[in-house]
Amino acid sequence: MSTQQPAPLQAWHALVAERSMQGLNALLAEDVVFHSPVVHTPQAGKALTAQYLYAAFQVFFNDSFRYVRETVGADHAILEFEVQIEGIHVNGIDMITWNAEGRIREFKVMVRPLKAIQLIHQKMAAMLEAQKARAG
Repeated sequence: MSTQQPAPLQAWHALVAERSMQGLNALLAEDVVFHSPVVHTPQAGKALTAQYLYAAFQVFFNDSFRYVRETVGADHAILEFEVQIEGIHVNGIDMITWNAEGRIREFKVMVRPLKAIQLIHQKMAAMLEAQKARAG
């Protein structure tokens, strides 16, 4: 039994498979909110969400990254992933919700174990600082 994925999920999987941010802006709603596993406040808006997802692409998407399970609803998906980063096994989920126009309106990332969260916090902070330095 084959079911076709919703368009926003297909687009996200294409970005991940290509390891490319090309098309990310078109996929994000203007009022999108990003929930990071290492920042306690939600990051609201397309520009901030794109910054965080760009940093995540750099940190998470190496050759070992793979989605291992997904649960899909009409307007949301929960994608479980695994990746090795600097010898640490990282397990987490991406919770993605999209609007009627097919644009992502909420993106939440949860990660385990604690050692992985600490490593990701360090790497994401470095990526975000590098982005600020390039922009400024």
